[in-house]
Amino acid sequence: MEYDVVIGLEVHAELKTNTKCFCACVNSAGQEPNTNCCPVCVGLPGALPVLNKKAVEQTIRAGLALGFNINRTAVFERKNYFYPDLAKAYQISQLVKPICVRGYLQVGNKKLPINRIHLEEDAGKLVHSNDGSTLVDYNRGGVPLIELVTEALEEPHIESADEAIAFLEKLRQVYIYAGVADCIIEKGQMRADVNVSLKPKGSKTYGTKVEMKNIMGFKSVHRAIEYEIARQKDILDDGGVIEQETRKWDDDKGMSFTLRTKENSEDYRYFPDPDLLAVNISEAEIENIRKTMPPLPDQLKAKYMGEFGLSEYDADVLLQFKNVSDFFNECVAEYNQPKTVCNWITTEIMARIKTETGAGPILISKQNLVWLMKNVDNKKINRLNAKDVLSAVWGTEKSAEQEAKARNLIIDIDTNALDEIVNKVVLNNAGVVAQFKAEQDPKILNFLVGQVMKETRGKANAGDVMAKIKELTK
Repeated sequence: MEYDVVIGLEVHAELKTNTKCFCACVNSAGQEPNTNCCPVCVGLPGALPVLNKKAVEQTIRAGLALGFNINRTAVFERKNYFYPDLAKAYQISQLVKPICVRGYLQVGNKKLPINRIHLEEDAGKLVHSNDGSTLVDYNRGGVPLIELVTEALEEPHIESADEAIAFLEKLRQVYIYAGVADCIIEKGQMRADVNVSLKPKGSKTYGTKVEMKNIMGFKSVHRAIEYEIARQKDILDDGGVIEQETRKWDDDKGMSFTLRTKENSEDYRYFPDPDLLAVNISEAEIENIRKTMPPLPDQLKAKYMGEFGLSEYDADVLLQFKNVSDFFNECVAEYNQPKTVCNWITTEIMARIKTETGAGPILISKQNLVWLMKNVDNKKINRLNAKDVLSAVWGTEKSAEQEAKARNLIIDIDTNALDEIVNKVVLNNAGVVAQFKAEQDPKILNFLVGQVMKETRGKANAGDVMAKIKELTK
């Protein structure tokens, strides 16, 4: 039997704030275990939470970036359950009145609906030892976390593992450009729960959903969805029934296993947190945040392709990493030749910074790159030498101009002197010239150009030399 696949995502992202969500502990990763926590973080009796205003503002900013409506009144609830990484046995979260409701994300040709974004506190971290014991690090406990929930039971929805990854990649990009989250996957700053259900093709009745919790990494999400689709299909084809359950994905084994069954919101016994007042959000506060919203990926893409005349491919490459897009914008502001700047950045810069997990820092100033581009275009330095200069100044405080001068790479030979050298090379290589006239082999022409460049010590423009040789060998 053929099936329609319905996928829902619950995406958690840690917000960029100086302090945690409900206390004054620093929001920072990488410290020694259990050194960045306080009575509020670990839920000691009598400890009272105080809401971080910046976390609320960042949640609103995320909502505005995704076209959400912002609730004028938001309420925090206690979500009750026991996990060892939540010492007080409940999580401060939102259910009935989240901050953001009804948004969307444009992914390809689909405008995918999103139900909500709510603000909550992150849990601590379990550290499993080789001897079978488990330790708890509460440093992460209380870090402000936004959870985004897609609309799985509304058209259009996510229908494949590939679409799910496209959604996550676009969402991560929006969060980063909006300045609300760093979303470093390797540090667990963005992670997803995945709901998968199958229904007979064309049926209006949805199947039973199965949830897989806290999957780290987009590749793991893709593998988990593919596995779950195959698992459910096998059960249904054999006449079985899908049970509503929560499963844990084991990426090493490439399979999932049951954690608990038939879990609903009622099981968490939500009720308003008596220690936190409702949050009233004014229209003026929302507008102030809207006014400070930086350009988002779709806006920049439209500008790059429209105003700057770049191809969609080049625009996507530039927007893949925010530091690259920012650097491009800065360089274009200094040298209004977008296509030239794009070419240099997507080749020379990207080759030096792209890694398997993202992009490293750009270790050349915009002033140095702009100087190189301008002088290549003005035929004051040839591109090959300019690349060498770029490598020489990369990661240093050196000036590209001074480095080029020190290497005697500035092209300053006059037309008469160049004509004299070209004539000399043509006369001294009569046999080669004759062969070129007969065969018109580009390799032979390049040899002659190389001889001229050698005579000029690189101070001639290779394009000009090539044109002069062609003229003399007609």
